[in-house]
Amino acid sequence: MSRSPKLDVCDCNCNALRRAARRVSNFYDAGLAPSGLKVTQFIILATLSRLGEASVNVLAENLDLDRTTTGRNLLPLEKAGLINVESSASDGRLRTITLSRKGSEKLKETLPLWRRAQSKFENGNGPGKTAVLRKMLAELKIKN
Repeated sequence: MSRSPKLDVCDCNCNALRRAARRVSNFYDAGLAPSGLKVTQFIILATLSRLGEASVNVLAENLDLDRTTTGRNLLPLEKAGLINVESSASDGRLRTITLSRKGSEKLKETLPLWRRAQSKFENGNGPGKTAVLRKMLAELKIKN
């Protein structure tokens, strides 16, 4: 009787990345907690601030998310009045997302909290190491 190969998920790249991502997200969420935003929401507001306006597809592409997930992440921000979601002037089938005045103010309020979390993360792990980490993650190649 042959034995199946030992299954060791400790060596699973996906598991290691997901665990690290949860730890990092929890760290940033705790740092941003006084603002009432999660880091994912902060990143959406910051991305919209950089883009000016975007369709759901463009925003999803910039966030490296699928369209459905992006749409779900926009709902609480729209409900809180932090973003404006309107039909596109050029194509009524498309929705255009912009940062509202309230969203701009929230982003401005949250930015120092994010900078503090970013600094704590980099100081705790080393600025050089975190720069290499970001570069390495950006360069990861995934082929199906």
